[in-house]
Amino acid sequence: MTSSPRRPHVDGRTDPDSGTSALGGQSAPDRGYLLDNARVEAGERFVWLAELFDGVTRGHFERLGVGAGSRCWEVGAGGTSIPEALATTVGPTGYVLATDIDPSWLKEGDGYDVRRHDVAADPAPEPGTFDLVHARLVLVHVPDRARALATMVAALRPGGWLLIEDADTALQPLACLDDSGPAQRRANRVCDAIRELLTRRGADLRYGRTLPRALREAGLVDVAAAGSFPVGGLACDRLEASTIRHVRGELLAAGLSDNTELDAHLAAIEAGELDLTLSPLISAWGRHPTEHTSALG
Repeated sequence: MTSSPRRPHVDGRTDPDSGTSALGGQSAPDRGYLLDNARVEAGERFVWLAELFDGVTRGHFERLGVGAGSRCWEVGAGGTSIPEALATTVGPTGYVLATDIDPSWLKEGDGYDVRRHDVAADPAPEPGTFDLVHARLVLVHVPDRARALATMVAALRPGGWLLIEDADTALQPLACLDDSGPAQRRANRVCDAIRELLTRRGADLRYGRTLPRALREAGLVDVAAAGSFPVGGLACDRLEASTIRHVRGELLAAGLSDNTELDAHLAAIEAGELDLTLSPLISAWGRHPTEHTSALG
């Protein structure tokens, strides 16, 4: 689990609480990443995403053989939890690079290097050298997913592993699986509204299920995948509440919800009335082909 969130320094951009849109200065509609790093709610989301999914992700690292001396690139890192976990795993003989288009929440000097990097526009850093390249909940939001995937593959050494973890919101679109009452139905309406915002921003809500095929088409071998999603509990509640606060302005501006509905939904979350769930997280991995056995896995 990551540390408590702190407001990032956003390189001169307007404070997102000073009247700009939920995108932290991106006032035009239907532009940019809906859940960007510029708002304090992003830090809250990192905390609860770590609580929900870091165990899953670390299990895949272990399965793929990440260990002392491994070279790892964490793409679209967002918060600190995965770079810190990788740095602990690879030790002083390894190397961890954490990149993000907005690396404000990352902490240089905590055992990993930090670099500003756009995986869909910039070339691969140190191509052909990484034992592991990992991205979680990144590509689903990137319009040019094929280019981003090619950049990550280019960073792998022969025998290195690519691990991509992304949601498939269309596979399980409900916020409450037990659609048993008005509060649950309201939660699902709000979930539909957020999905609509994501679609307008270029997210592919069916991307998770395509990952095994995408990795094979990118030239990787030994491709496999698994899925995971939590149902109920404090972390799901807190993640949902922080997400609603993050995108509230966008929901209102788009006419997809209103203050009465959102206030009632937040109150139901706070009262513990809902068994909230998330879309399935699809984890897919594949190996850069080599004639020799990989040092990982």
